[in-house]
Amino acid sequence: MNIRSLTRGDGVVIGAAVVLFIASFLGLSSIDCPSGVDCSNFDRANAWDTLGLLMSMFLAGVIGAVLIVVARAMPGRKVAGLDLGQFGVALTIFALWTAFWTIIDMNSAGAGMILGLLATIALAAGAVASPLVGALKAPLMGAPRPQAPQPYGAQPGATGGAGYGYPGAPQPYGQQPGAPGGYGYPGGAATQPGQPGPTDAQPQADQQAAAPAAQQGAPAGDFTPFWFAVPVARPLYAEDGSPNPIAELAPGTWYLAVEQRGAALVAQTQDGRRGVLQDTTGIQRG
Repeated sequence: MNIRSLTRGDGVVIGAAVVLFIASFLGLSSIDCPSGVDCSNFDRANAWDTLGLLMSMFLAGVIGAVLIVVARAMPGRKVAGLDLGQFGVALTIFALWTAFWTIIDMNSAGAGMILGLLATIALAAGAVASPLVGALKAPLMGAPRPQAPQPYGAQPGATGGAGYGYPGAPQPYGQQPGAPGGYGYPGGAATQPGQPGPTDAQPQADQQAAAPAAQQGAPAGDFTPFWFAVPVARPLYAEDGSPNPIAELAPGTWYLAVEQRGAALVAQTQDGRRGVLQDTTGIQRG
């Protein structure tokens, strides 16, 4: 279950469901107490004393909110061929319908009915408007900042994300930056007493031999991998151009962009799969 895929609209739905559940314990109707009469001992019925209203309004709204949240966190779940989210939206609208006509038919509505009606209005509005309003489609929880991508071939945990032979790698003791070797290491420039030092032509020959290898190992182009997150769920297609998506990128999760192809990005998921993200509008760079 991906909790970070929840949106602000889902937060509205969750909050309204909590208020609706609390309202079920409050009185459904109010009592006009005559002057001089102590009405504190009167038992005001709540939703739990009326099974029909409890199931059709209060619990229907709460169950609908749960189905919407589960469908968002676990996409693809269906019951009798219906998506859980669609079934949950239908329940929230039914709860609002019941609350509206019930409070109209009552002579004197209590705190439970008034608060329940307001909660069902917010619940149904949040459920219907979440996929339509841009502000409600934003992630509910911000994604954690990703770690800087490791240079290709660097060992995890190395200082500065680098290892020997890479930019910023620690140099062996006694070796100067850019020198081919150090004291006590293969290719070092150490000399024994009485022996002649290396000629000037030898370092130049080593540098000339190393230059083609460095150019060959350098990545093509000037693209630098970066982390990104999508604002809404978007499909990831295979690199061979197949029309069927191989994965779905969920909002609130960071993915690594490894290559750019025009306006599209080649992205890598957390399980190592690579694919093409064709719609890159509104992505958040890490």
